[in-house]
Amino acid sequence: MPNDHIPSEQHRHQAEGVREKAEDGRQDAEQRRGITEGHRISAESARNEAERFRRLAEEAREVRDQHREALEIVRKERELLREAGEVARTASEEARTAAEAARLAAMDALHVTAETLHATLEHMKVVEEMRRTLRDMQDVPKTDSN
Repeated sequence: MPNDHIPSEQHRHQAEGVREKAEDGRQDAEQRRGITEGHRISAESARNEAERFRRLAEEAREVRDQHREALEIVRKERELLREAGEVARTASEEARTAAEAARLAAMDALHVTAETLHATLEHMKVVEEMRRTLRDMQDVPKTDSN
């Protein structure tokens, strides 16, 4: 026995030191395991958070796509309204032109009517003059031409 020369008190101290070191090692291992568990929990939490952010980003993309589609619908409706406004403007211009032509035609008709009335009045004056002349001729004694 090579360790026979070490007194038993020393053996006991050595054994106690080894036991304390083993206990310290166990506590260190326990602490490291706790830290590792904390890291595992943190990593899991970070993965969960990343997944939550991924879902939020996907929802935001969906909302953005819906917004883009709504804007496209609004743009198309504006274009249709612009086209309808252009058609209405053209129709209004044509109606204005037609109204102006109708006004001019009415004015021409009024002038023709006035000229016709004037001509009728002149004819009536001639007819009246002819009547007077005929009456006057009837009142003149007839003379024999033989």
